[in-house]
Amino acid sequence: MFGLETDIFILLAFSLLAACAFEFVNGFHDTANAVATVIYTNSLKPNVAVVWSGFMNFCGVFFGGIAVAMGIVNLLPVELLIDQNVYHSAAMVFALLFSAIIWNLGTWYFGLPSSSSHTLIGSILGVGLAFTFMPENSNAAGVNWSKAKELFMSLLTSPIFGFALAIIIMFILRRSLSKPLREIVFSEPKKNQPPPIWIRAILITTCTLVSFFHGSNDGQKGVGLVMLILIGIVPAHFALDNSQDPIQMKADLIGIEQAVSKIDSSRLSVTDRHNLATIKHEITNLNAQVSDSLPEHKLPLEKRMDARRSLLLISRNTKTILDNGHANLGPADAAYLKMQSGSEQGIRRYTDYAPDWVILMISLSLGLGTMVGWKRIVVTIGEKIGKQHLTYAQGASAELVAASTIGVSSYLGLPVSTTHVLSSGIAGSMVASKGVKNLQGGTVRNIVIAWILTLPVTMLLSGTLYAFFRWIL
Repeated sequence: MFGLETDIFILLAFSLLAACAFEFVNGFHDTANAVATVIYTNSLKPNVAVVWSGFMNFCGVFFGGIAVAMGIVNLLPVELLIDQNVYHSAAMVFALLFSAIIWNLGTWYFGLPSSSSHTLIGSILGVGLAFTFMPENSNAAGVNWSKAKELFMSLLTSPIFGFALAIIIMFILRRSLSKPLREIVFSEPKKNQPPPIWIRAILITTCTLVSFFHGSNDGQKGVGLVMLILIGIVPAHFALDNSQDPIQMKADLIGIEQAVSKIDSSRLSVTDRHNLATIKHEITNLNAQVSDSLPEHKLPLEKRMDARRSLLLISRNTKTILDNGHANLGPADAAYLKMQSGSEQGIRRYTDYAPDWVILMISLSLGLGTMVGWKRIVVTIGEKIGKQHLTYAQGASAELVAASTIGVSSYLGLPVSTTHVLSSGIAGSMVASKGVKNLQGGTVRNIVIAWILTLPVTMLLSGTLYAFFRWIL
């Protein structure tokens, strides 16, 4: 494969297998988020529900785009972390994979609706922070903190939004439905008896939407994880999208150079002046690379990682200067630089990509994982969050909240926790029925504790494992 040495090939194969294992665990860890209500309300048989959910998760990964995946990749400035020692890159990969899998399996075993999103992001941050203290780190940059802040806000606000939106939906249902319909919708499921056909249709639809959007968000995190592995271990082959012609980069660089030359550096802060100088320097480097002879319209293997580093530095520094608001550019130039630094039409199209085989591999792993392991957490979601059993209205409201929140987040390229959005939606629906006293304090406390602990524990675990693997590899 790519003419790799045997030991590097084994490292790569093992890493990809571990990534598939993580996504498989993610599937059965988070399955209950989609199937809990249809199983609990007898709308679908468990075997039918998990197979259908697995299929829709597969579709969500395959057709959901890669915006979330690139958010994961860009959280860790991998182009700064890796060096000529491929085993250091392997240490990074193994540390974040093992810490994520260990925490996911542990919380699943105890039936806690923990977040795979928090787990993976915490593991990545732990590796980045550990690298900050490595002796060979001259950049002191192990984490892309601007991206981390964006992801933190998404993970923090989405459960709060889910809780509030579920209360609003329940209020609307109570006010808008006639009394006979309210009595049906707000009743608890009868044992082994399916609900009326129209309620079944609503619940199956919401299950389908949650499953699809779970794939488009959580599954894309797996795609991002695999891209981190590929860029870290075989950067020459995956640092750039080889389907893009680097010669086309010339026109992009000319346009960026002309636009940034209009920035009045005297109005910039000291930091932004340095950013501007970096942009101009990297444009010069890239122009030199793409002006050389390019056989088969591809950059030489040994230059692709440097080109990736230059492209990302240009993009990030341009975005930083624009966001700080002191660039003093005309609307056309500002819009052009914004497009170049942050859209699929700009220079990020050369770095932000995922091969079809990666998406297919993660789709299958998540879809197959979804088909097993659902029983432990279904009970937690159906019976242990509230003191009363889940009603049809509560189940549909919570899943509608989850589907809409995850769908919007995927569109914006932001990872969210399917687990926490749905759990908070169910909690909101319980509060809407009989107030806060309707929540089971023990279960809610355990979920909150898992939510609070996931990031620091996985960061500590992955950082420790990174240091350990660096020592033994």
